[in-house]
Amino acid sequence: MESNPLQDSAYLRAIFENGDATEQFDIGMRYENGDGIPEDSDEARRWILRAASQGAADAQFNLGEELEAQIEYEEAVEWYRRAALQGHTEAQYKLGNCYFLGDGVEEDDLQASKWFRKAATQGHMNAQYRLGQCYALSDGVEQDELQANIWYLRAAEQGHDEAQFELADCYADGKGVTKDQAEAVKWYRKAAEQGHVVAQTHLAFHYQNGEGVAKNQAEAVKWYSKAAAQGDASAQNNIANCYHIGDGVAKDQAEAAKWCRKAAEQGYATAQYNLAIYYENGEGVATDQAEAVRWYRKAAEQGDASAQNNLGVCYKKGKGIAKDETEAVKWYRKAAEQEDATAQNNLAICYNEGDGVPKDFVYAYKWANLAAASDHRFAEYRDAIESKLTKDMLMKAQRLSREFQST
Repeated sequence: MESNPLQDSAYLRAIFENGDATEQFDIGMRYENGDGIPEDSDEARRWILRAASQGAADAQFNLGEELEAQIEYEEAVEWYRRAALQGHTEAQYKLGNCYFLGDGVEEDDLQASKWFRKAATQGHMNAQYRLGQCYALSDGVEQDELQANIWYLRAAEQGHDEAQFELADCYADGKGVTKDQAEAVKWYRKAAEQGHVVAQTHLAFHYQNGEGVAKNQAEAVKWYSKAAAQGDASAQNNIANCYHIGDGVAKDQAEAAKWCRKAAEQGYATAQYNLAIYYENGEGVATDQAEAVRWYRKAAEQGDASAQNNLGVCYKKGKGIAKDETEAVKWYRKAAEQEDATAQNNLAICYNEGDGVPKDFVYAYKWANLAAASDHRFAEYRDAIESKLTKDMLMKAQRLSREFQST
């Protein structure tokens, strides 16, 4: 039976004291994995440290990873640096990350991009993606969308899902490349098929709207569903809309309300507004005006103009909450200042009738005029207010309208 030299203490002592660093690292890893020798983490560390001290780049990198896992960042950086200076690709990437995050060294985007580049040029997929981000966001290098795309493409071709998504976005928006929705769909699909949740949502949107691919509502529902199941609030809201109107799937108001609630509970303002509508109209849920107000408020407080207007209506009419015309004006104004035409007209009505605010025909005309400029349906009401104005009042109201439009 052939003897195992790893069981020979004299042999091991000779290798430890005088052996090749690569062989020392190999023995260290054998101790770590219990490969041909009893597993012993302390011995593994001793051998790997010996190899690293003699210049074995793999051992230096191994120590860096171990120290980083122990949150001993400064020591980790030093071992990563030793390996990186020898051209160790993974160490170069890790060192770049340390500079990018400020782990163990002072945060330095210039140094981060330098080390990402060294690893990227050796074909390191993650480094290629990070270097693309550096160019896209001007981190340590001058912003260059073309260079960002070059590096995103290299990483994407190796299967990096984030790079595939970023590249798709570049084609969709024409950033650094000629806008090409078909190419965007191609890369969204590659990322989506790897489970990239935002790519799934974007791919669904392209199917829903026929951008870069034949319009296909069933495919849109398929991809929205995949993203929604992963918790993407935008997809949950969109799949709710599909169920609500029966677009690519059988109409089902209860299912619509279910998915809408999931998105709303994540703080997605559009879904909060939609859920309020469901409660107000009794679609998929029992009619509950107080719940409608609760969800309108959540969306309104996030700046959703439609929700702000509808919350104003609830206060004005006392629907689901005590009537309060001053509060109604407050919410109408918030929406009106975001150029919501309905809210602008509602605010005009308040000024015209003195509801929740002193009667003021000049301001009534200002807001009615702005509403009519966006939606001709409000022109009749504006004209009715105009009949109450003197020439000077009309000039002032028109000036106020222009000033608002210019801001």
